[in-house]
Amino acid sequence: MTANELLAVKQRFGIIGNTEALNTAIEVAMRVAPTDLSVLVTGESGVGKEFFPQIIHAYSARKHNKYIAVNCGAIPEGTIDSELFGHEKGSFTGAIDSRKGYFEEADGGTIFLDEVGELPISTQVRLLRVLQTGEFMRVGSAKVQKTNVRVVAATNNDLMKAIAEGRFREDLYYRLNTVPLSVPPLRERKGDIYLLFRKFASDVATQYNMPAIALDEGARALLEAYHWRGNIRQLKNVAEQISAVEQSRNITADILRRYLPNEEYSVRTIGGSGNTGYEDMATERELLYKILFDMRSDINDLKRMMTEALRGNTSSNTQPVQPSREVVGLLPETSSTARRDYDDDDTVEVVADIPEREVTKSDVQREQILQALQRHNFRRKDAAKELFISERTLYRRMKALGIDDNDIK
Repeated sequence: MTANELLAVKQRFGIIGNTEALNTAIEVAMRVAPTDLSVLVTGESGVGKEFFPQIIHAYSARKHNKYIAVNCGAIPEGTIDSELFGHEKGSFTGAIDSRKGYFEEADGGTIFLDEVGELPISTQVRLLRVLQTGEFMRVGSAKVQKTNVRVVAATNNDLMKAIAEGRFREDLYYRLNTVPLSVPPLRERKGDIYLLFRKFASDVATQYNMPAIALDEGARALLEAYHWRGNIRQLKNVAEQISAVEQSRNITADILRRYLPNEEYSVRTIGGSGNTGYEDMATERELLYKILFDMRSDINDLKRMMTEALRGNTSSNTQPVQPSREVVGLLPETSSTARRDYDDDDTVEVVADIPEREVTKSDVQREQILQALQRHNFRRKDAAKELFISERTLYRRMKALGIDDNDIK
């Protein structure tokens, strides 16, 4: 593949960078495009895996037919079979009409299964049959239908580990992984980091009609040394934050450092192997737990002070005490609070002391999820991206932690 051809592909799909690992991934996509072989795109979350199925489709003989991208992690387990393979009228509650699935709609084209590692085992069996024979059945139907679809899948999970744990079928893995395509993480594209940052900063400046930010040498060195656990998605987020918040358009290392969480754990040291993304994540969790445990002591002290104050006021003949909404708002919902009896004159009688409660890991996870949902106006897809998990994983965790619609309204 010539340099001009490679450049044309990058310009067409808006891909920025010139590192060898990135160029190799693009070349693999171009070479496999004219075939009908299944491709498995692997790479960490946020590296841009979604571009490669588009390249494969655009340079294939199927380019004039449909291209359908499906986020398997965003579809609830109970409806995934219906979404992929369709259903017949009356096959389940709510099936008021027959419906085509994605494999039927994409006949003659390409279907991209993102986060394929999140598929339930029962759906994996159906998918394996499509890959082997091109046959499928709608939910609630006994009629076998045929489809001619090219499948490109992607995952950020370790599928071999999932196979060992019984969460993914080995035969399906080898069907999908006919041609493996690995997308490098951002930390392995050191020469591209600054180019990408400039592009994102320039986009923000153009969109909001403001001068673009510029990094000095120290800030650029820090940017390129950072581990970037969230990859390109995290880099774009940082560029947008700095562009919007900072008044100065000249960004120093000290300014940039404020936007890079846990830098001391994420930056690779010279001569060292550096931490993996999983180690960074574990360190961040440990720091968060420590902060929350320290806060618990302060909150308990505040609760005891309030209890004593309320007791003192109700035992004297002073003016009745009105419960403070601001102070009550400081008490965590998971804590056991004292029972208060309200008389006709709205005086408050504290009947029981406020017991202390240990903050558990589940409490911390629950609070993290609720805060992420609140920051994104309860859009689960955006909250899942912030938490670096799939939407299906977020759904499962919410269910396990007892987070329902009442909590997120």
